[in-house]
Amino acid sequence: MKLFFRYLSLCFVGLSCSLLYSQSGFFLNTQESKKIKFEFTSNLIILPVEVNGVTLSFVLDSGVSKPILFNLSESDSLNLKDTETFFLHGLGADGKIEALKSKNNIFKIGDAISTNQDLYVLFDNSINFTPRLGVLVHGIIGYDLFKNFVVEINYNSEYIKIYKHETFKLKNSKKWQTIPINLYRRKPYVNANVFFSEQNIKTVKLLIDTGSSDALWLFEDIKNGIIPDTERFFRDYLGKGLSGSVYGKRSKVKKFNLANYNLNDVNVSFPDPSSVDLAKMHKDRKGSLGGDILKRFNIIFDYRNQDIHLKKNSYFKNRFTYNNSGIILEHNGNMFVKERVNISRQNQPSNGYSSVRNNDKSSRAVKIDYSIDYIMRLKPAYKIVEIRETSNAYASGLRVGDIVISINKVLVYNYRLPEINQFFHDKTGTTLTMKVERDGKEKFFKFKLDDAFKINKPSN
Repeated sequence: MKLFFRYLSLCFVGLSCSLLYSQSGFFLNTQESKKIKFEFTSNLIILPVEVNGVTLSFVLDSGVSKPILFNLSESDSLNLKDTETFFLHGLGADGKIEALKSKNNIFKIGDAISTNQDLYVLFDNSINFTPRLGVLVHGIIGYDLFKNFVVEINYNSEYIKIYKHETFKLKNSKKWQTIPINLYRRKPYVNANVFFSEQNIKTVKLLIDTGSSDALWLFEDIKNGIIPDTERFFRDYLGKGLSGSVYGKRSKVKKFNLANYNLNDVNVSFPDPSSVDLAKMHKDRKGSLGGDILKRFNIIFDYRNQDIHLKKNSYFKNRFTYNNSGIILEHNGNMFVKERVNISRQNQPSNGYSSVRNNDKSSRAVKIDYSIDYIMRLKPAYKIVEIRETSNAYASGLRVGDIVISINKVLVYNYRLPEINQFFHDKTGTTLTMKVERDGKEKFFKFKLDDAFKINKPSN
């Protein structure tokens, strides 16, 4: 199954922490560089990070100032030191959230070590991105890694490579294009051009945000012509931020231009103003550049020289797709599933059968087939948590809370969430059949993937 990582829009964007600068940071002892493998899912980079001797999973997020931990269980013994209460500001309608600030922690990423690392810990159980991703995530990390090294991200081969600044040299420089960036409050910004139409072309300053899985976010600005296409937009759930769910409009722009690179028919989202605290952002910022565009390049970040190096990769020509089902799934614990399995043939007759007779010569032999049997296995359960009420899926009878068993006769519990979501990104008109469990009963539904834009025509 080919994977599509386009459905989820985790909004780790625009965290505006008023943090004091610290001299602590990562370092490599002897090596000039170090390669670190990551897991790439839903357009996000998931890195293994060791915190005080415990290995956890972090999203590599260039839009965050300091490491933030969440989704910690009682078994995650991190031995946090020097703690105090702090407040963080993030996306979502609720504004700010309370956190625990901890100093003097030991972080290790590959062979890179930080021995005096600050971090923030959130103990709110509602802040848990793992169910929507289908991959365990404990936190996010960004600036503290980028500031100390030249950082190469290879989306194709799923690794980052960190280089000491003094030894880094750009190899095969003719294949790379260098673009200046601007660092503001420890976050990288780049200028790009957005073509709303042939006549409406805007140069916009964008946050480079590896922690957002969308392609492009723009802040709606009617006065300056930064608005969604009135013929092609729909309201939707955009994602989950540290302060709550984010909603807004989804649309398309005709072309996106970054230096000499051009991408056509690009997905764009316009978050509701209530979900974005503009007062905490760069005054000239118009939006964010996210993972669905960034993944189309191999990227080298050089914060010290304030530039990035780009080179196209095999993702570059992939088309931009939307979830045409209107369904958002979430990992919802586990369920027991009855599966047919092959039983070992050891100590069985060569023909696979056993004859059983009693003392009554008139009784017939009973043949038992030992080659197959059934076993109960624990499998992941996937629940519908959002469904667009204007979608064909909703019209067919599917509802929030349904547990999905199969799609087009494919048992979904044998697959990971990003693999399942590829069904929803298929072409308009594609027929899907779904078996779900509702109130302990199995139900079947059939619908065609619709065009999410067709319902949004200008109102009178």
